[in-house]
Amino acid sequence: MPRINLLMVAPPAIFFGLATLFYIGMQREDPNALRSAREGQPAPAVALTQLGPEQPFTNETLRDGEVKLVNYWASWCAPCRAEHPLLTELAEEGLPIYGINYKDDPEKALAFLDELGDPYAGLGADFTGRTALDWGLYGVPETYVLAGDGTVMLRFAGPLTEDVMVRRIRPALDAAAAR
Repeated sequence: MPRINLLMVAPPAIFFGLATLFYIGMQREDPNALRSAREGQPAPAVALTQLGPEQPFTNETLRDGEVKLVNYWASWCAPCRAEHPLLTELAEEGLPIYGINYKDDPEKALAFLDELGDPYAGLGADFTGRTALDWGLYGVPETYVLAGDGTVMLRFAGPLTEDVMVRRIRPALDAAAAR
């Protein structure tokens, strides 16, 4: 009776085991999704500094009856630059987007908007990062879908892409509108 050499069997068995684990892990809905304790809860208060000529938006703005996005961004953030055309597209469709500039130089932030366009219905700056802490921000860019009553329907960490728009943002906007 032939003996099974453990050194011959172990590598394929280990490979098969790891391949199975990777396959199971890839079947999750969104492996990069970061869960937010804010989803389903009222949007936290905003305490923003003026950026540009207009006064910053307020807590009442976030609860004005309209579905909206809140987008954290910064001029030094390359992914913010990459997602900007999609924000502009949403704004052109009539969706109000409120921008919170995060720990940025005001002159550079305004130059960013002058260069790429300003998709924001309202704007404010969070120079200290205090408001971002209250919102549970992981980093920029980060986008929140809010129902008209100010309830956070979705938090998406990372840059918006066409795929994210189709799979995450638009369904959340629909759910917010149906609320």
